[in-house]
Amino acid sequence: MAAPWPSDSSPEALAAHLLGVLWFVSVTPGPWGAAATAVAGGEETLKCEDLKVGQYICKDPKINDATQEPVNCTNYTAHVRCFPAPNITCKDYSGNETHFTGNEIGFLKPISCRNVNGYSYKVAVALSLFLGWLGADRFYLGYPALGLLKFCTVGFCGIGSLIDFILISMQIVGPSDGSSYIIDYYGTRLIRLSITNETLRKTQSYP
Repeated sequence: MAAPWPSDSSPEALAAHLLGVLWFVSVTPGPWGAAATAVAGGEETLKCEDLKVGQYICKDPKINDATQEPVNCTNYTAHVRCFPAPNITCKDYSGNETHFTGNEIGFLKPISCRNVNGYSYKVAVALSLFLGWLGADRFYLGYPALGLLKFCTVGFCGIGSLIDFILISMQIVGPSDGSSYIIDYYGTRLIRLSITNETLRKTQSYP
């Protein structure tokens, strides 16, 4: 039954009556609550790969001892297993809606990896340091012409050997086939950063 409209038309009476109507609507179950429940129940379950940072944890990749890269590295991409936090419900990598306890795999996260072809960084640096004047480093990396030239000129009188040692140590000169050096996965690696039109450049702020 609706509340009677007050005969007193003063602003204070109208405001009090309006507050009473709002309170009555908020505490009375009706189509508003049913609509809200329907909207909440109609929401599509979130995919596990769309979870926010802190809602899942990913395991470290399994490393191949020979290549020092993830065992499932293909086309410069590998995948690691990620586990959603307990009491989170999302769609796993198979598309099944699952309520996780923290021990189930929710999705496979792609990570970058490198293409290697048997060229060791440590061996290349050692050859350049001790036998660079004979061109052994260039022969090892697949540059036979430069290696022969260094051999015939005794490393360009030592200057070429020094330059090659610096270039190889800084990983500027690599294998001739375009592959990467074999370097310990958790060791020191050189990562080249480049700026393109798609690179986000944050404006520097000074105090």
